[in-house]
Amino acid sequence: MKQQATLDIAIERSATQVIPQSDIANIRYMFREMNQQYLDHQPASYYFAVKRIMDVAISAAFITLIMSWLTPIIAILIKLTSKGPVFFIQKRTGYMGVEFNCFKFRTMYLNDEADIQQVSINDKRITTIGKFLRLTHLDETPQFFNVILGEMSVVGPRPHMIYHTRYYSECIPYYNLRLEVQPGMTGMAQIKDYIGEISVERELRKRIQWDIYYMKNRSVLLDLKILVSTAGSVISKILQPFTRKK
Repeated sequence: MKQQATLDIAIERSATQVIPQSDIANIRYMFREMNQQYLDHQPASYYFAVKRIMDVAISAAFITLIMSWLTPIIAILIKLTSKGPVFFIQKRTGYMGVEFNCFKFRTMYLNDEADIQQVSINDKRITTIGKFLRLTHLDETPQFFNVILGEMSVVGPRPHMIYHTRYYSECIPYYNLRLEVQPGMTGMAQIKDYIGEISVERELRKRIQWDIYYMKNRSVLLDLKILVSTAGSVISKILQPFTRKK
């Protein structure tokens, strides 16, 4: 599944090279530049060991201190507002294209399109409690178990549905590069506000841009910055109903 990251023919540059200004041209230029720069970037030798320790420690702490009492509350609310299981388990694409079962709290009514159709804004399939869970990203918290199992990391490119991976890999340049790192619960694209429904291809290309940026710049410090930014955003969304001016 690994995608070649370098071009066979080098792109000549000149001091007078003009960077295109239109959105589409900028995206194409960005991918061309990214392809030239993305060789075999390797983070510091200690990075992977430290990252795994962080993943296990953060996940274990959250599961023990938060999910131990929050899960029963969410489970009751899900059961009271709709029929079906508490958890939604979906096949996602993981490291090097290996499929795995991604855990979430169920936020939609049972339907036959959950594995092929993206959730959109004001999607009628979303339950009442599901809207709150998705807004605050609490629906994603069961993925801490995926992290414990080694299928995901706390920080990394978001794993996509199998259907979307197959589709996007055929039409988005360098899409499969994102599969060369472990998928995460949050990442660069998410803290840059590329969250939720992908409405246009250009938006997906921007997400891929930030995923590859993360791959090129992976470090413990960058992971910590992403975690702090994500935590701040989640807390802000949880408190929003209480801090909103009347």
